[in-house]
Amino acid sequence: MTFWRSLFVAASLLAPLSLAQVNLAHAQTPQTVKATNVVLVHGAWADGSSWSEVIPILQAAGLHVTAVQNPLSSLADSVDATKRALAEQDGPTVLVAHSWGGTVISQVGTDPKVTGLVYVAARAPDANEDFVALSKQFPAGPARAGIVERDGYTKLSEDAFLKYFANGVKPERARELYAVQWPTAASIFAGRTTEAAWHSKPSWYAVSKNDGTINPDFERFLAKRMNATTIELDAGHLSLVSHPKEVAKLILEAAGYPRS
Repeated sequence: MTFWRSLFVAASLLAPLSLAQVNLAHAQTPQTVKATNVVLVHGAWADGSSWSEVIPILQAAGLHVTAVQNPLSSLADSVDATKRALAEQDGPTVLVAHSWGGTVISQVGTDPKVTGLVYVAARAPDANEDFVALSKQFPAGPARAGIVERDGYTKLSEDAFLKYFANGVKPERARELYAVQWPTAASIFAGRTTEAAWHSKPSWYAVSKNDGTINPDFERFLAKRMNATTIELDAGHLSLVSHPKEVAKLILEAAGYPRS
């Protein structure tokens, strides 16, 4: 009888430790469902072609890829465009965003199809958060000085685009991206989400260490706040163009593919 009592006490003492270890492992390693689809959302002053270096890598891995042509006319319009793309997906889907597009996936990512969120040098607002006020806690990127507004829409000057938005991108490619930059409504930057999907979905974040558009320390703050699996790239704001292999690898990890 003494033996069995001792065994019971020992098991009772060990059980909480085992549970704590399981919980810690879960917190450190996001549990992912293998996705079959990826939806890519571009940010301000860009269009869907900004993902052109990443798309072939994802397709070669067997994923069905859709790049949203984000209208950038309002937060509501951009959310609707992403919802339409998401509705067309058959099966588990990873949502990926660059820059301002992070606002969109934070709103849309609560959809049951979405298994994970990937932020590439992106905004990641909380629900109903004044993101403009939050960003002012960090020094502004030099690209901001190059914003030109006309009739309620903004673009980046060529000098600011090439030096601070597309820094690290090959000059000829940077000029192509400048030529196709999409006019962006000035009002979208103050738009507030009603959801913050990163509270409930596993998240990944690629910080651009040489970013001239969003302060890298602000990116690190956002990644830490959402408890995202985080990588840092020696890249400017357009890491999806200058470092497509690394960005694609992070997306594949979020889609449930093992690290190679």
